[in-house]
Amino acid sequence: MLDIFVSFRRLAAWCRAVPRAGALAVAACLAMAGAALGASALISPAAVQAQSAGATLRGHQGVASCAGSTCHGRSAADGTVVRQDEVLRWQEESSPTGSHSRAWASVQEPRGQAIVRRMGLDAAGVQRECAGCHASPGAARASDGVDCEACHGASSGWLASHYTVGASHARNVAQGMTNLVNPQVKAQVCLDCHFSGDAKGQFIAHRIMAAGHPRISFELDLFTTLQQHHDEDADYVRRKGGKTNSMRMWAVGQAEAVKRSLELFSQPARAMDGIFPEFTFYDCHSCHRRIYDNEEGGVSAVANPGRPIARGMPPYNDENMIMLLAAARAVAPDAAAAFDAKSKAFHRAMGANRAETVAAAQALRQSADQLSSRFASAAFTREQTFAIMDSIASDAIGERFTDYEGAVQSVMAVDTLLNGLVNQGMVPAGSATNLRVQINQAYAAVRDPNGFQPLAFRRALGGAVRSIRSLR
Repeated sequence: MLDIFVSFRRLAAWCRAVPRAGALAVAACLAMAGAALGASALISPAAVQAQSAGATLRGHQGVASCAGSTCHGRSAADGTVVRQDEVLRWQEESSPTGSHSRAWASVQEPRGQAIVRRMGLDAAGVQRECAGCHASPGAARASDGVDCEACHGASSGWLASHYTVGASHARNVAQGMTNLVNPQVKAQVCLDCHFSGDAKGQFIAHRIMAAGHPRISFELDLFTTLQQHHDEDADYVRRKGGKTNSMRMWAVGQAEAVKRSLELFSQPARAMDGIFPEFTFYDCHSCHRRIYDNEEGGVSAVANPGRPIARGMPPYNDENMIMLLAAARAVAPDAAAAFDAKSKAFHRAMGANRAETVAAAQALRQSADQLSSRFASAAFTREQTFAIMDSIASDAIGERFTDYEGAVQSVMAVDTLLNGLVNQGMVPAGSATNLRVQINQAYAAVRDPNGFQPLAFRRALGGAVRSIRSLR
């Protein structure tokens, strides 16, 4: 398995300038990108596809409309403006760049079959629970998986004109293309399936994870890197107004993930499952931890200063909140204290009642929305980016890495931010590559969720950030 992870790490290096994520980050991405799980051999994919065929959304043209040899369907990246082999990369069977095209095919894989059996789904159930993310809602063929228009938007308004003389990105967007250059827009598109959405088949409930679906987590820039089908060359910069700012993409993604989580949690139908809470909103490993029943009465949980709740209460999954606070302290310091206070108020309200908790969630969501808008227009300078990494490893933030989810987010964040500095020409690629040993040690500290040790992780993360600090 480690050999596979190493191969994916090399692929990430090919997508961007520096070897990207360690074994855990890539594994997490692949577990979530396209979700890779769905139906069963007990349920014929053709049966579900037949249900989808009649639901084609107006304006959705399908993959074939993009796949001409003069468009995006070449076998070599020799286009004069864009690569023109984008469909080939989307279809790549052995790499993360092809995970979207494999989303529906995965319904026939053993893990997907097992999930369907455990959930007792028939063809209609697979359509209801799985097709919202494993296929494109507007497509005539579910077998295309997550196709071009699932991300770029239904193309009937811009397909015939987006390549003509005088075409511009702004005009394409005005004609219906999704503006994925805007990090807030991109985050909303990706969150629907890589976190949870409100449409049919896009909410990843605890029941689905209990049946075998991977844990859900979200880091926008990492997913963007592994799904990138284009080159950010001089022409791209001219057409799109600049290269992707990975630091901005990461920060906006954190803010939008907090917003989405709180939006869904605030809906009574989403927040409860019968008489039980919907556990998908809570920190998995705060409950899924080893239990000790001995004379010493050992307790494995560690106090978390960011969660003012009574011991024994399941805490809300705050992995994105922790990262958002770290970013705010460096880029929007005037708003950081208010966000921190609202975050703690939200956790505290969960020990009171539903009404107080929803009110606190809405206040926290508003604060996250304000930070998202500020981040979307922020420069994310070299100094600010180093300050974010320092903030993540600081005692004030580090003390909140008491559970696995937040720790995973933090090491992915440090890797993302360093990679962003390289992409923007702020740090030499060779210098960053020389720090892989320290970064990989931090990844190793979160390799096994069942063996996670908070203090050992904080030491490893601190070592990685100290080594990165030498590049300042």
